[in-house]
Amino acid sequence: MQKKNIAVILAGCGHQDGAEIHEATMTLWAVHKNGADFQCFAPDIKQHHVLNHITGQEMNEKRNVLIESSRIARGKIAALATFNPDAYDALILPGGFGAAKNLSSYAFDGANCTVNPDVANAIKGMHKCGKPIGALCIAPVIVAKVLGKGNLTIGQDAGTAENITAMGAAHHPTMQGEIAVDAENKIVTTPCYMLESRIDQIGEGADKLVQAILGMIP
Repeated sequence: MQKKNIAVILAGCGHQDGAEIHEATMTLWAVHKNGADFQCFAPDIKQHHVLNHITGQEMNEKRNVLIESSRIARGKIAALATFNPDAYDALILPGGFGAAKNLSSYAFDGANCTVNPDVANAIKGMHKCGKPIGALCIAPVIVAKVLGKGNLTIGQDAGTAENITAMGAAHHPTMQGEIAVDAENKIVTTPCYMLESRIDQIGEGADKLVQAILGMIP
């Protein structure tokens, strides 16, 4: 039987200004652990800003989201503008502030945010094809904004849950390592570092998400 092929959208490298590295790595690990393959993508755009991950202070640097994401993908990455939903069985978006700063403007605009056009097109394309979508940590807000529907989770944060509702989706509270499965819309989400979590709990959530995603693929 041919392996399923999962597209993973990264948002840079580092949880304060890019993709959350533990979530991204555990997602890729879970994909291989469960017998599938992955291809990483990222938008070829300027990173919103660069932060010192020790102090949290902004640095006088400019970085590119695709180039930074390639650190996690070990160079095996493609520009998101080239993404073709027909070529993949599912799509997964790990979290990190990059999802809210680079893939979207959620960190600044909340429910009134905009989403990067390549990210929006990838999500819309997969949903139109009836293919499953997974989102970790804060990334479910992007799915809510693009699709305007879904039963999603970001854990327990009331403010973010309210924004998800304002964007047309519904929120399901969860704890560490748990997932929310929207079978009708083929969306699976898990809270990860939206809750105070250990790395093994991140891996547990990513593994459950990937298993649920694979279970939705014919």
